[in-house]
Amino acid sequence: MPFVSSNGLEYFQFDSMSSCAIVHGVFTRKGGISPEPFTSLNLGGTNGDLRNNVIENRKRMFDAVGRQVTSLFDVWQVHGAEVLVPTQPRVLNEPHLRADGIITDKPTITLLMRFADCVPIVLYDPVKHIAGLVHAGWQGTVKRIAAVAVEKMVNEFSCKPLDILAGIGPSIGPDHYEVQKDVVNRFSAVFGKTAEELIVERQGRLWLDLWQANRMVLQDAGVEEIEIANECTACNPDRWYSHRMENGITGRFGAVIGLK
Repeated sequence: MPFVSSNGLEYFQFDSMSSCAIVHGVFTRKGGISPEPFTSLNLGGTNGDLRNNVIENRKRMFDAVGRQVTSLFDVWQVHGAEVLVPTQPRVLNEPHLRADGIITDKPTITLLMRFADCVPIVLYDPVKHIAGLVHAGWQGTVKRIAAVAVEKMVNEFSCKPLDILAGIGPSIGPDHYEVQKDVVNRFSAVFGKTAEELIVERQGRLWLDLWQANRMVLQDAGVEEIEIANECTACNPDRWYSHRMENGITGRFGAVIGLK
């Protein structure tokens, strides 16, 4: 698997983007200083871990990809469909804006988002040199947040969807993501008959495939180059934080992308 190790940290990179003029990675939970139950590279600041631990973990993550923490732009993720286009890094003591997608054309900015089962989606247009990150839980997926991000790249930077590379990162897989009928109904309303390809019933229980759902959303937006990590966070809680498998008492792993 395409994992990179650096100073005790470990992060996943997409093969399709490995030779691009970007830095990117979806970091595992290894190599930080947070104690149990956040062991150890926790990037989440609202789950009970000490703020100084999160700050140090964030610094280690940025050091691993050769970026300054002062280049950071992150958001308060709210399971919505808002996509921002920052023009400068977020001053570290300023409040976060609320959004679930970030797009940038600035090499001086490093985008960061946090996850613990939801789907990280990494976007890069090598022609226009535009980078993006998306947070897609089931709510963001039915709101088609990935397509909103692609549309933002098209409208703001004249990107062509066929040029965009997309990576669907480590997140809860279809064998572990059990959902209730209300979620199934939402997906059926949005995806129509193709929702049948995303939902499996086993012994009276329903299971949802967020990887394929987001692939469909991206394809509908005109993106063809889509790489799926096939790395389930719930299968391997020693490597990833998993909100579902750890009953909500866990940390958040970070995903970053920045333009060179």
